[in-house]
Amino acid sequence: MTRILIVEDHALVREAMAQTLARLEPGVECVEAKGSEDALAKLEASADWDLAVIDLMLPDLNGFSLLGVLAKRFPDVPTIVVSALDDPASIRRAMKGGASGFVSKADSGDTLRAAVRCVLDGGVYAPDIATDAASKRSGAPVSERFGLTAGQTRVLELLAQGKTNREIADLLGLSEGTVKVHMSAIFRALNVSSRAQALIVIARHGSRL
Repeated sequence: MTRILIVEDHALVREAMAQTLARLEPGVECVEAKGSEDALAKLEASADWDLAVIDLMLPDLNGFSLLGVLAKRFPDVPTIVVSALDDPASIRRAMKGGASGFVSKADSGDTLRAAVRCVLDGGVYAPDIATDAASKRSGAPVSERFGLTAGQTRVLELLAQGKTNREIADLLGLSEGTVKVHMSAIFRALNVSSRAQALIVIARHGSRL
């Protein structure tokens, strides 16, 4: 069973997201929380969570602050932000804050399900808008700026496409263990600790790898 916590203060929106995600696959359980404190209480009450989907505009602790709390207290629970605040700065801030994905409330249910599926599979779902401005900047490729090897660059390219470790291993003909070694080296070179943070570095320095 896949357990998803939906943190949204508007009941109609919360219920609509729960109905949308219930169609993701058989056995999905969506638990609803009306705010940050409610969400934290539910997370504390059970350790069996696969994903948290949160809004940024919450009545008690805002979504950005909640992301920080979740990253510290529940680091094994990935998060996706679903928000009407979908400007590039908000998207980058959410991803830098620890979110593994971002979906605009203007997007379709299919997009939300695709983002959830990607994150549950270990990937990162980042909208193109978050990197549009950065992709127009000139300068040396990210691989040169951070001294990445050819192998690490190939792994980073697939990471940027949202591929999981298993998918990267299959595409490059490597073992998952080797991919993890490359990932660790990439994170050290970029001075980050997660896939989402690596994507932010790529966006900040331009899209060329």
